[in-house]
Amino acid sequence: MGNYLLISFLLLLCGITTAVTQLFNSYLTLPSSCPAPDPALNYRPIIGIVSHPGDGATGRLSNATNVSYIAASYVKFAEMAGARVIPLIYTEPPQVLNQKLNLVNGIIFTGGWAKDGLYFDVIKGFFQKILEKNNAGEHFPLLAICLGYELLTMIITNDNNILEEFSAASQASTVQFVENVNIEGTVFGRFPPVLLKKMSIDCLVMQNHHFGISPERFQANKDLSSFFRVLTTSTDENNKVYVSTIQAQRYPIAAFQWHPEKNGFEWGSSRIPHSEDAIQVTTHVANYFISEARKSSNKPVAREVLDSLIYNYNLTYGGKAGKGYDEVYLFIPHSSSSSL
Repeated sequence: MGNYLLISFLLLLCGITTAVTQLFNSYLTLPSSCPAPDPALNYRPIIGIVSHPGDGATGRLSNATNVSYIAASYVKFAEMAGARVIPLIYTEPPQVLNQKLNLVNGIIFTGGWAKDGLYFDVIKGFFQKILEKNNAGEHFPLLAICLGYELLTMIITNDNNILEEFSAASQASTVQFVENVNIEGTVFGRFPPVLLKKMSIDCLVMQNHHFGISPERFQANKDLSSFFRVLTTSTDENNKVYVSTIQAQRYPIAAFQWHPEKNGFEWGSSRIPHSEDAIQVTTHVANYFISEARKSSNKPVAREVLDSLIYNYNLTYGGKAGKGYDEVYLFIPHSSSSSL
């Protein structure tokens, strides 16, 4: 009797195992439910970030002549949305910068202080090439932050004195959306409505600048008002209103007087907002910009990309000073160069 029961149990177990195996195999042969990638999109976008003069720490990290840097927060900002980064070291020879330009699907102009000399010339050269690429049919986005925003106003107006003085250094602030502004297709187009409302009530963005442009001066300048539309304004510590977010009318170009990258990745100032809502602002801006870069049709040779990626450079930690950037990439050129 015992042997009979054992044999019956083994047969039952074998039957169950066979049934499970057959069911598993049937799942393996089912057609995939994952949709095919959109052939119109580039799922391996590369972002170029232009380096800025100095070491980002007023000489604490390097006093080398012609040293330049990129704050790691800009790199992480691009990476968090699914892109890789190639540094566009502004002191490199023009032919090298042009080669790198052909490897990227979008560019970030960072914050900083430099408004003249070689740096200004390189930024101006890049901007002209960005317009040329878009005019030729290539979707090539630009994100300009703080100094980058200011330089665009100077370049587009051909007026180095277009900017006005404001008191907005190390200041968390709100942004006020222009009345009846249409945000569809802009950087704010995919923001949840509740977050948009909070941005106008809570201090969710970080300002860190001494210059800007008032709405009145902006609208009075035909070059600016025809190229950009104003999305938001902000108020400095003296209650003076300035334009804080703009978007190009015909190009995939967005510019911020504020710093979307700082909320998630910089800790040197206690005023930087780090709330969940503030992090959502960073996330949505990054996702917008990289989604624009995915529309680029440029798909360069993989080896050339790998040789140029920022992974080939070392990070320097400067955050122990309790101010400035937490991490930077430093670039020390071997020889001088000219503008693009």
